[in-house]
Amino acid sequence: MDIHFFKYQGTGNDFIIIDDREGNINLTTQQVEKLCNRRFGIGADGLMLLKQKPGYDFEMQYYNADGKESTMCGNGGRCLVKFAYHQGIHKNKYHFIAIDGPHDATIEDNGWVYLKMKDVDGIKQYYGDFVLNTGSPHYVKSAGHLQKLDVFNKGREIRYSNDFAKEGINVNFVEEKSECAIFVRTYERGVENETLSCGTGVTAAALVFAHNEKGFNRIEVQTLGGHLAVEYDKIGEERFENIWLCGPADFVFSGKVSVGE
Repeated sequence: MDIHFFKYQGTGNDFIIIDDREGNINLTTQQVEKLCNRRFGIGADGLMLLKQKPGYDFEMQYYNADGKESTMCGNGGRCLVKFAYHQGIHKNKYHFIAIDGPHDATIEDNGWVYLKMKDVDGIKQYYGDFVLNTGSPHYVKSAGHLQKLDVFNKGREIRYSNDFAKEGINVNFVEEKSECAIFVRTYERGVENETLSCGTGVTAAALVFAHNEKGFNRIEVQTLGGHLAVEYDKIGEERFENIWLCGPADFVFSGKVSVGE
């Protein structure tokens, strides 16, 4: 079976995207894993299907690089919105459904995609670090000299620790640059490696390092893959609403790939 695929990336977080609005695509875990493999396949941090869903502009179905269907991917969601636009779905504001519920999104004049994330109510402290869910579960840890940190081994150690090994958790290391700017590096479960950027991780880090004042906030975020921003309303010490993940999402290339029956 030959499949027409598209490759997109958002700050270096890259994805295979397939248009499945006709509902003809049925991939096994092994097939998805092979397609995402950087030596034996196309290569990507994840794979997404653009699907039809009554009442929405489209549905997002997301798989990690290990081939398993996963929780929300923020950069993936932004890339899928740009893909939908390139496929002729033109909206002033997009309204789509993902595994964690409905999302809104806009494409700005500069090409950036703004994606509305789920509200967050509660940040748990964990031995001086923080755990929260921004559509996917995240561990947030402050770190100095982040550019030199061994993110792979340090992140893997936390991800496979006793409290998190079964379900897995994404591990974010954060260096605070100023009151409104942070640098984030992330070890992602499912990819089982550091990625150049993680949208839900960037969002989690921004909320943990939120401004002290209540009301509107914007945090500028640097990742290895580029620049993002997170905007949000801080309602209380642990309540955040109107959260938007903002950043670029770009087409890379497209092609056809043969997938075994």
